[in-house]
Order: sequence, then C-alpha cells, then structure tokens
Amino acid sequence: MTHTPKTHTPKTPLLTREELDTLLGGAARAWLDEALAEAAHAAAHKDTAPADGYAVPPWELRYAAAGRHCGLEHADSVRALLLVEAHAGLPALTRLYEQGTAAERRAVLLALPALEPGPAALPLVEDALRTNDTTLVTAAVGPYAAAHLPPHGWRHAVLKCLFTGVPVEAVDDLARRSRGDAELARMLGDFASERIAAGRPVPAGLHHVLALTAPGPAASTAPTEET
Repeated sequence: MTHTPKTHTPKTPLLTREELDTLLGGAARAWLDEALAEAAHAAAHKDTAPADGYAVPPWELRYAAAGRHCGLEHADSVRALLLVEAHAGLPALTRLYEQGTAAERRAVLLALPALEPGPAALPLVEDALRTNDTTLVTAAVGPYAAAHLPPHGWRHAVLKCLFTGVPVEAVDDLARRSRGDAELARMLGDFASERIAAGRPVPAGLHHVLALTAPGPAASTAPTEET
C-alpha cells in the first residue's frame, strides 16, 4: 500500500510573549502566566527531570496542555516559551519529543535554535527527518539543522523535502550550504533521473537547488564532513 505523506503546513514564525498577550483571552493569559512561572521555578531549582522516574514536572504537563488552553494556532509559540523559560536541557527535550504528539515534537524542534543545545540534539532532528510527516520535516530543516547537521545528513534533508513535497524554501540557509556542493548536485541529478525513469514529475524545487550548487566565492561555516 502506498503511503501518502501528510499535507505540508507552511512554517510560521514563533510569537513572542508580548505578541501572544495581544491575541489571547484573559483566561488563556492567566494560564500562560502560571505555566511560565512553573517553568521558571523549575529552571531555578534545576527541576527539569522526574525525581523518582515517574513524577512529571508541572511545567511539562502544561507543555502538553498548551493547545487546549491557548488554542492550537498558538500552541507552538507557547510550548517554545515554556522550553526556554524552563531552560530545558537535552534530557527534557528528548523526553518531551519521544513521548509527545506530533505537535509537541514539532515545538521541540522549533525551539532548538533558542535553546542552543549544540549538536547534542541532532538525534531529534534526524528522527523527524525519517518520518513522512511534513510538519515535522519542515520544523527539522530550520536554523538548528543549518548550523549543526553535517553535510551528508543535510543533503539527505534537502532530498527529503523534495520527496515529501516540503518546499525547499523551508530549508534554512539553503543558498549558503548548497553553494559549490558537487555531491549535492550529483544526488539531485540521480534523484531526477530516478523520477523520470519511473514516469514521475521532477519537483520544481530540485532545479532551484541544483542552480544553487554552482560554485561561489562565499566561505562555508557548515559542519565539516566526517572522515
């Protein structure tokens, strides 16, 4: 049976607390005040992991309930604020990602640039890129991936976007990281040939990325290829 990827959802910017305050109703703002206070308390007391292996920090329960209290359209922003306020480390991020719904996983990915966990959170990005959920793929190819994915993984992330229908414009820092990448150009050519041989259309974004792989003068600051 053929698997149909989920419909792509455009990437939207995360809202600040001030922006949320202008959009949320009184009850939602009060709930968010309490949630952020619990997250700040957890950060101050280093209470970001279950103490006994079973208890869940209150702010993590708030994280899961964000959509119900603040609206699904604001849930990503609210969850990202909670992660930042709690100073969520890799254990909490991994726990929330692995145990969360697709929406909760997406918020973890979107918050990574603000949390600056270094390359340690790459397994979460790599997991998202193995899925066919385009909302997760879109979130996974943001600034964090641009800064930390090594060349091999980043090239496959670009191909994943083409395969699942995620617009290549969603890939952060696409032009810089594509510039002069002969291996990416080869992979794109192989992908196009396979599509043509199968009688399937070549995604329009492929030609755009292929054009970007032409050599240029700018120096790359991307992670180097592992040897």
